[in-house]
Amino acid sequence: MRSLIDILDFSVEEINELIDTANDIIAHPDAYADCCKRKKIATLFFEPSTRTRLSFEAAMLELGGSVLGFSEAQSSSAAKGESISDTAKTISCYADIIAMRHPKEGAPLVAARAASIPVINAGDGGHNHPTQTLADLLTISREKGEIKNFTIGFCGDLKFGRTVHSLISALSRYEGIRVVLISPEELKLPGYIKTDVLEKKGIPYTQTTDLEAVMPELDVLYMTRVQRERFFNEEDYLRLKDSYILTPQKLLGAKRDLSIMHPLPRVNEISVAIDEDPRACYFKQVLNGKYIRMALILKLLKEAGRL
Repeated sequence: MRSLIDILDFSVEEINELIDTANDIIAHPDAYADCCKRKKIATLFFEPSTRTRLSFEAAMLELGGSVLGFSEAQSSSAAKGESISDTAKTISCYADIIAMRHPKEGAPLVAARAASIPVINAGDGGHNHPTQTLADLLTISREKGEIKNFTIGFCGDLKFGRTVHSLISALSRYEGIRVVLISPEELKLPGYIKTDVLEKKGIPYTQTTDLEAVMPELDVLYMTRVQRERFFNEEDYLRLKDSYILTPQKLLGAKRDLSIMHPLPRVNEISVAIDEDPRACYFKQVLNGKYIRMALILKLLKEAGRL
């Protein structure tokens, strides 16, 4: 049974096909309004979420399907000690496809191995967030015209940021990508991603703690939140949480066609004064997330023989 657990589960060709489908949905929404009639998605969210959960639900509803599920672990039998495998087998009796978010790395993979329906990883701990990556790739494609030959800066929490890890893995397969890593020393990109992805694929990258110094080089700036929930020490979080705050002043040296992205939620790392800047793309990302998830649901249901 085909699932999406890691962005590398899909080839570049498949990702590009999803982007094409998403663009067609944007252009012709009525043509897709009944594609998933009488189909159900189960959104199993063991960890809080606004955009991801609601975008999956909106995606299925706009395809003509319906939604069931829960938005916190305490609302499920996990609170009674039920295993992920048993939950997945049970939900397979009720739904056609599962979207799962879980605080433990690898939980959606366990679910996919047990389920008899496709499972989509909607975020597992600090590990992966492949559908956010698909939304990011759709956004870059729409903003830049293509996914190649640009410099992208990742700023903030690069250690625990699963959106950063997934997007770097995805971009490593496209041509002419250069990466700039901007973070405090304590939140640097994990060494294994630098070794196994960037260096292995020969992608040029630089590391710095100075956002303004590298701003003129960037075609895309991907801001991230310092995530309180990933810290074991509250003092460390408080010390690092305001390391980078993007303000209009810091954009003075930026390119006129810079694309400013953020997976959201935002705390205070992007000033609200930036929201009206035409280079701000983060709310476009939110909308693109719905469309790419519509395309993904269609793909997986078709491959499972459920459409």
